[in-house]
Order: sequence, then C-alpha cells, then structure tokens
Amino acid sequence: MLWIPGPTEVRPEILAECARGMIGHRSKAMVATIERIDPGLRLAFGLRADSTAHVAVHSTSATAMMESALVGAGRRVLSIVNGAFSQRWCQIAALLGQDAVALDVGWGAVVDPTELERVLTEEGPFDAVTLVSSETSTGTFTPLGSVGAVLARFPETLLLVDLVSCIAGAPVDFDANGIDFGLAGVQKALALPPGIAVVCASDRYLERARAKPGRGYTLDPVLFIEGHEARKTPATPAISLYFALAKQLEDITGGVTLPEHERQKTGREAWTARFEKHARMRAATIAWAKGHGLALLPEEQYGSPTVSCIRAGDVDVAALVTGLAERGLSISDGYGPLKGETFRIGHMGDHTEEGLAELLAATDEVLAAIAR
Repeated sequence: MLWIPGPTEVRPEILAECARGMIGHRSKAMVATIERIDPGLRLAFGLRADSTAHVAVHSTSATAMMESALVGAGRRVLSIVNGAFSQRWCQIAALLGQDAVALDVGWGAVVDPTELERVLTEEGPFDAVTLVSSETSTGTFTPLGSVGAVLARFPETLLLVDLVSCIAGAPVDFDANGIDFGLAGVQKALALPPGIAVVCASDRYLERARAKPGRGYTLDPVLFIEGHEARKTPATPAISLYFALAKQLEDITGGVTLPEHERQKTGREAWTARFEKHARMRAATIAWAKGHGLALLPEEQYGSPTVSCIRAGDVDVAALVTGLAERGLSISDGYGPLKGETFRIGHMGDHTEEGLAELLAATDEVLAAIAR
C-alpha cells in the first residue's frame, strides 16, 4: 500500500471509471463529463459562490502547468524557494528566458512576510511571485493567507501557487488568499491516477496572459482555459481520467469518501470534513514521531497536512523503507539532499485514520527489528 508523498492509493470505484468505454472528445457525452467536473473543482479551489475565477482541466503534468502559468505571467519572477519543487519554479522561469530571482528561505522553512515585502519593495517590481503551498520534498506548508496579504499591497504582481499536495487535503480559498493562478496534479490528495492537471485562474491573470505574445500552443493557458469553458479542449484529452475526476469530485462533495459517521455531510461541509481528516492524520503522525523522540523537518506548526517529513535521527532510513516494503507498505526516503536524513509519510487522499494507525504500528515493528 502506498503511503508515499504521491501517487497515492486509488479507490476501486475510481479505477472502474478509468475502465469505462471510450467516447469521442467532441461528443455530447464529453461535454456532459466536463460539466460534471466544474462544480466540484470550484469547491476544491475554495471559490466563493460569486467568484469570477476560471477552472479548467488539462491533460498534462503539474510541472507542465508550472511552465504554463509562467508563460502568461510576465517577464520578471520572484520565486519563494524552500525545497525542491519551489526551486523548480525558479528553474523553469530561467529556462523560459525570464528574469528569475530566488528568495531562498531554506529547505523546510517558510517565508517571513516582512522579508517578502522588503524584497518586493527594494528589488521589484516583479510581474509574479511563485510559491509552493505544500512543499512535498520537505513536508512544509506555507500559509497562503500571509503571502496573499503581502501581495495585496503590490497589485501589479501576480501570485502563482503550486497546490499539488495541498488541493483536496487542505483549504485553498483561492479568492480570499489573492491567488491568481493555482495548479495541481490529481495523484496526491485528490487520489486519482496521474496524467491530468487542474487549474484555477483569476480574471487579471487571463487579462495579462491574453496580452502576451508567443504563448505557444500546448501550454497556452488562455487556449486551454477558454477551451475548457467552451467544452472544447484544444486537443484530445485523457478522457478516462476525466471520467475518474468527475466521479471523485462528486463523491467527495457527496460525503462518500468520509468516515462512515460523517457521510451525511455534503457540499462545502463535506470538503471541510475531508480537510479535518487530513489534519487529524497529520497530528497522529506527529504524535507518533514524538513518541520515538523524532521531530518534523519543519517547525511543527508548518507541517503539511498531507505529507510528514520526519528527521531520521539515528534511524537507518534505508532499512526502515525496506522493512516496510517487505510488509507491503511503502513510505519514502528523504528527497535530494535530505536522503537518509529524513523519511516521508504521505497521509493523503482517501487513506483512513485506521489505515494510518496500522502503518504506524507496522513502523514500530520494523524500528524494533532494525534496532536489534
């Protein structure tokens, strides 16, 4: 069973959707499928009822959507870097020929709003700021509200946010947090097979993107967002994954994926309950780590609700990962420079608190065995 930071386990009901008979991507059935997706997607991004933001699905990776977001944003970009994937934002901007500036706050740290404001004031202007909400490499969750509040004082600077291991596991509140472009894959807390990305864009982001020449085709955010809204994708999409996404969003909204005692909840209440489940799994993992004299890599208050990155201390991480694999359970070693120094548990998606308890009990057994 996958307890890695993604991809995560996929329910049989969702896999069954992927096995449905194929339809034409210009058919009425495809139009109906896209229309099933939008209400749940707006809830996933936490849009207000009167929001004018635009949601869309694109058949590509979240990394490709990082590039797409930058294509429409402007020339000068400030990237808040606190791990591997936030560093990727900056690398992509540089490869696009943009003036990419890194605000490196250290792996596992969160940006100080005062420092962010100083950099924007003294080194600006910037066309956009990039941020990873839940940095999977370090298990660090940056509060979106604190960054959005700073950006509100710089109205010409767009906020682009990687929500890959955040969406469906924690509130996004796209409008309230002043996000202009949010993107995510579907293989983490949305608990789908990988292969498509979901996005949300503000009016002002699209206005700027439309005025920018040379956006290409496949990753042109204007083209695929407007195509989604017209129910006419620019190219043949991953239709089977559209089926799966429609089903999963409807099930989350209908309370189907909640613990049995909470399944009467629907709509926004069901989404809130899902976020609360992830918060409880985070708390349980932290409590377990403390019981072993271990701690998260980030400060505890900034631990991600979907993936915990735990300092290994004297634990032989390779032996721990191998021992769990022999029991049919998969967790992850540390990422990049943190390999061997940390291990990561992905408690996300449709995983249950009971399942997490079983994983942690098995981890106790492995730790006892490798300590001998």
